Amino acid sequence: MAVTDKKVALLLTRGVEQVELTKPREALEKAGASTTLISPSEGTLQAMNGDWEHADTFDVDLPVSEAKADDFDALVLPGGTLNADSLRTDENAVALVKAFFDANKPVAAICHGPWILAEADVLKGRKMTSYQSLQTDLRNAGADWVDSEVVVDGNLITSRNPGDLDAFSKTLIDALS
Repeated sequence: MAVTDKKVALLLTRGVEQVELTKPREALEKAGASTTLISPSEGTLQAMNGDWEHADTFDVDLPVSEAKADDFDALVLPGGTLNADSLRTDENAVALVKAFFDANKPVAAICHGPWILAEADVLKGRKMTSYQSLQTDLRNAGADWVDSEVVVDGNLITSRNPGDLDAFSKTLIDALS
């Protein structure tokens, strides 16, 4: 499916799970979308394989303080424990997530990525999934958490872990088509 006119924001910081950034980004770009790495951090970000092993570094394209949901068609929230935990404490990151929901634009979150959705207070009554260790936090935020490869609830697309990346990426591209 072609999404050549679509602009997709990827919100992340240091500690992002590399494959949860690179695989959806590659799928989006292969389908013709343009992607922008947005972060509260400046310069380059250290990605991880799991929580302990350093992977590649990636350049930040746009500071989160300057990012606007109006400039993008969708938002991707890759996981990584360190990344997700740090992002949910950044008020600009939380505000950007809220803005995407207010605009009813697709938001795709995988693994630990959905943690920020609880902070953004956008989960009441939403069916979703995530990495299993987040289920109590997400349920406490009002979500109907299920253990499924990919869950779509309106504009929200969620998946559990790197093993779900093919379905996650395909579902995101379908939502943009």
